[in-house]
Amino acid sequence: QAQTLKMSILGLKKKQPKTFKVKVVTMDAEMEFSCEVKWKGKDLFDLVCRTVGLRETWFFGLRYTVKDTYAWLKPEKRVLDQEVPKDSPITFHFLAKFFPEKVEEELVQEITQHLFFLQVKKQILDEEIFCSPEASVLLASYAVQAKYGDYDPNFHKPGFLAQDELLPKRVSVLMQYQMTADMWEEKITAWYAEHRGIARDEAEMEYLKIAQDLEMYGVSYFAITQNKRDTDLLLGVDAQGLHIYSPNSKLNPNKSFPWSGIRNISYSEKEFTIKPLDKKKDVFKFYSSQLRVNKLILQLCIGNHDLFMRRRKVDSIEVQQMKAQAKEEKARKKMDRQILAREKQMREKAERAKEEMERRLFQLQDEARLANEALLRSEETADLLAEKAQIAEEEAKLLAHKAAEAEQERQRLEVTAMKTKEEKRLMEQKMREAEQLAVKLVEQSERRLKEADHLKQDLTEAKDAERRAKQKLLEITKTTYPLIAAYSTPPAPPEAADCSYESASSPLDFKDSDMKRLSMEIERERLEYMEKSKHLQDQLKELKSEIESLKLEEQQQQASLYSVHSEARGYIQDPVYIPHSNVCIITLPDLFLINVIRCLKES
Repeated sequence: QAQTLKMSILGLKKKQPKTFKVKVVTMDAEMEFSCEVKWKGKDLFDLVCRTVGLRETWFFGLRYTVKDTYAWLKPEKRVLDQEVPKDSPITFHFLAKFFPEKVEEELVQEITQHLFFLQVKKQILDEEIFCSPEASVLLASYAVQAKYGDYDPNFHKPGFLAQDELLPKRVSVLMQYQMTADMWEEKITAWYAEHRGIARDEAEMEYLKIAQDLEMYGVSYFAITQNKRDTDLLLGVDAQGLHIYSPNSKLNPNKSFPWSGIRNISYSEKEFTIKPLDKKKDVFKFYSSQLRVNKLILQLCIGNHDLFMRRRKVDSIEVQQMKAQAKEEKARKKMDRQILAREKQMREKAERAKEEMERRLFQLQDEARLANEALLRSEETADLLAEKAQIAEEEAKLLAHKAAEAEQERQRLEVTAMKTKEEKRLMEQKMREAEQLAVKLVEQSERRLKEADHLKQDLTEAKDAERRAKQKLLEITKTTYPLIAAYSTPPAPPEAADCSYESASSPLDFKDSDMKRLSMEIERERLEYMEKSKHLQDQLKELKSEIESLKLEEQQQQASLYSVHSEARGYIQDPVYIPHSNVCIITLPDLFLINVIRCLKES
């Protein structure tokens, strides 16, 4: 049994086909397949098309790299029998091999349009297809529309295209107008905003419709030489026919051979021959560098010619069915987009209404909050006003008390002022009397001084007269006394002489003592006057100091009375006096007593 099982396992192993790995790279994905060794190129190509969902297979092919050029996988030959790379997995690129003349009419499926859009876009960005700056900006705007949908200024802020590759890489496009990347983005965004409402497939189709008018669109270029002169030329193969270019210009061909005017195309090794349909025209021959290139050129010529002839025939049933299905699909999608647009409008309208209601709700909430805050402030204000009213009432009572005290103080000040005035009057009277007395004393003193001066002068004159009299008396006595003694009487004794002399001089001595006494009395009176004068001056100084103190006290009383009046007036606003009465109507912030106002008015 074990041997039988072993033999069956070996038989299964022998029955299992050998496989190889293949990696297929499309424009937006990479796929890996496990292929059988016996698979032909058509088997692998059909597998890729089924995987992608592509039905318009005649435009595409699997391309691979061979040395310094490329080649297309042939459908009728086995994959491994062709010159494919020996890598594992073998890499193929699923690309458009042939391009339509009119994309809008020939490309039916949406997937076909999308693959063409991606490939043409990459060729433009890689500068394989020349595009002017203006057309580049317009194409970029459709590419942005296909990627991001309708422009929304709230979502698509400046700088949202910074990471996208939208313009060709060459410097001439970006720097031709000396514009920065932000300025280019602004121009693209301006065009992008005008594409509102265009679906993704429509934007891609508009992109292809603009791109198909470019000179290098769908052209495969090959380096050739003409005849044996080795003149370098370029051969271009596209959907319209064959074109001959100079090496430095791929835009304008020097000569063209449309497919409708070509009778036969053939090659022999490196020589390639184009026979026109008109036999009168010369046969055009050129040479390529490799036989492989000639095979590739012939393959592209055959495929493009077949498609050229196919376009001019009635569509096959398969193509008609695809077009009908595509038309129905487009109509259905258009209806779906319209329904979606209506729903979107309704939703936007509902969202706007919701936002409006939310805004209104927020506004009402804010108004309610503000009203609550205002109510709270009003309550706080009412409480504060009540408290202020209470404080005002207390202040009014206090002011009434102060007013009563002020009234009493005013009355006391009035009495004090009256007393002060009376005392001032008495003091002024006393001062006037003292001044008058001082004036009298000064006059009397001056008069006494004058009298004393006169008396001193008389005394001096009397002393001088007495001295002169004594001198004369002595002189007379000396001259006359011996004669008298001789003729009249005998000489008296010395005692008698002395007595007579004393008796004679006694009147003079008496007169001198009176003068001394008089002088002493005058001096005493003068001293008494000086003491009285000094006493009067002291009294005058005391009176002056008392008057000054009374004036100062009166000023302080007036200042205190003025402050009381000012404090009382501070609570009075805009008094209105009633004519012919002692009452005035006043506006008070708080309650106040009328007697305070009357007191202030009287004051």
